[in-house]
Amino acid sequence: MSHAKKLSSMDASFLYLETPEMPMHVGSMAIFKLKDGYQGDFFEDFKKMIADRIHVAPILKARLEKAPLDIDNPSWVEDDQFDINRHIFRGGLPAPHDRATLERTVGWIHAKLLNRARPLWEFYVFEGMENNEVGLYSKMHHACIDGGAGAALTNMIYDITPVPREFPKVVPNKQANEPRDIAANMLDSYTQLWRQPLDASKAKSFDLPRSGKSDLGSVLFDNAMFQIESGIRMLGGVPETVKSIRDMVAKVSDPKSRESLASMVSPSTMLNKTISSERSFAGVSVSLPEAKAIAKQAGGKLNDVVMALSSGVLRRYLLEHGGLPNRSLTAAVPISLREEGNTEANNQVFGMICSLASNIEDPKERLQAIIAQSSKSKEMSHPLRALMPSISNISMLGAPILIQVLALLYSRSNLSDVLPPSANVTISNVPGPRQTLYAVGAELLHIFPVSIATHGLALNITVQSYRDQLDFGFIAGANIIPHVEVLANMLPKEFELLAAAVAPPGNRASAAS
Repeated sequence: MSHAKKLSSMDASFLYLETPEMPMHVGSMAIFKLKDGYQGDFFEDFKKMIADRIHVAPILKARLEKAPLDIDNPSWVEDDQFDINRHIFRGGLPAPHDRATLERTVGWIHAKLLNRARPLWEFYVFEGMENNEVGLYSKMHHACIDGGAGAALTNMIYDITPVPREFPKVVPNKQANEPRDIAANMLDSYTQLWRQPLDASKAKSFDLPRSGKSDLGSVLFDNAMFQIESGIRMLGGVPETVKSIRDMVAKVSDPKSRESLASMVSPSTMLNKTISSERSFAGVSVSLPEAKAIAKQAGGKLNDVVMALSSGVLRRYLLEHGGLPNRSLTAAVPISLREEGNTEANNQVFGMICSLASNIEDPKERLQAIIAQSSKSKEMSHPLRALMPSISNISMLGAPILIQVLALLYSRSNLSDVLPPSANVTISNVPGPRQTLYAVGAELLHIFPVSIATHGLALNITVQSYRDQLDFGFIAGANIIPHVEVLANMLPKEFELLAAAVAPPGNRASAAS
């Protein structure tokens, strides 16, 4: 990345919404098994591997450059003082050097903001664990990446054999990246605007030149070009927008949809409060083939099983604390808008609200209710999903500083303690690789996601599939759930109960035993 690239409004929003109590980075806690007889220094070997491959992911060497007076979204520019030693650190675990200690340490580090003067990512390597294991905690700002692009970075970092791959070096084309005079860009933009016919099929790909500079005049010029592009693209997308709005109005006005809308109303719970600047984290794994078998037997999908397991855990936890509401809990569920093969390091995500059927005691009935309600939620959100690509990149001068002020006021005012929650918990399911992965010869055993807790949504449950397992990562505001491992420890039992409940009649006795 040798020239400036302005952040989209969706990417930049994660910067604007960030406060000391609400960091906006995501990460993972990976567990490796060192190969027998390994005598090297895993930390140094891992750091060298990343240094040799970092050119494959230019975002790892990009830092933020703010627009003058914060009047527009910032840009990614190459960090000319990049030093990998500022991003990969050797961590140390106190006795007993086990996974529980690592989880507590990860929760503590995850609560710390990334330094915006440098590229927004960090790796921590924890050696000397039990059973010849090594822990790797990684975090990257959500402004850089979402789950889909994260999978592409995973492919860059990890290998599919114990022998590391060789990555070809890329020679930058300096001539192509030389900045152009702003007047020349203005002339080119004007001529290009009138040479291209206003064709709806071409409007989505209509691009005007940018100055790529960060001075005030260039920022104003680039924003003007962006507004022209956005207007033309919006005109080209008018038929789709009208259809989406018409479909949305039809669904909302349909009496059959009122039940679906009612199921998306979230009750107030102990989970929906203002969070502190501390985090608690825990990970747990269950069998992926067994989860898929449960989904198939119930006529649902893997994500429905993830929701049902999360619902069972939350129901049990809230019952123990006397806080289970009569109305069902709801989950905010991110949906990827990323097309297959798209590995751009940016956010392409949408979300919907789903009922967790937590008011139903029987695990099988609860899963069946979730399957039915999730289908309705997808139908209700489909028109909005079509609008998101147009809405997500709306930009206006002065918005960055205004949003940051409002985010800070919201964080300090404790409004989430009194406002009705939009959802009760965030649940996300990220598909991962099925084959075994390695890093500098060490076998990857687990990759537990470490995501974002926010004001009003103190608990986030994110799931990553890997090989034949589902790795659950529980992250919570520590003032709300100080020991989130309690919830993680409940999950295997809920998995057993759900498997026994949906098993065919002839197999239920064996499943229960």
